[in-house]
Amino acid sequence: MTRWSQIPWLCVSEGIPKRSLLVAILVGTVLNLINQGDALLRDGHVDLLKAALTYAVPYCVATYGAVSYRLRLDESRREVRETPPARETRWRNE
Repeated sequence: MTRWSQIPWLCVSEGIPKRSLLVAILVGTVLNLINQGDALLRDGHVDLLKAALTYAVPYCVATYGAVSYRLRLDESRREVRETPPARETRWRNE
């Protein structure tokens, strides 16, 4: 399987979506309070597109980080498997 074909599968596997969602909720909420706190706490106009993007960006960043880590880990494991074992050198007294 090529590296590019692994990316979509990694984005939806092995706990990555759940972890990314938790990061997005935490970071997105903090960023929304910083950016639109006045509108959220008082009866102001909340920009829903900005609010949605404020949650989407941390989700994408967390997913990117997890997927790139898994790809690098798989690559290093593949290198270890493909590397031939070192030849033993035996010293003989001849």
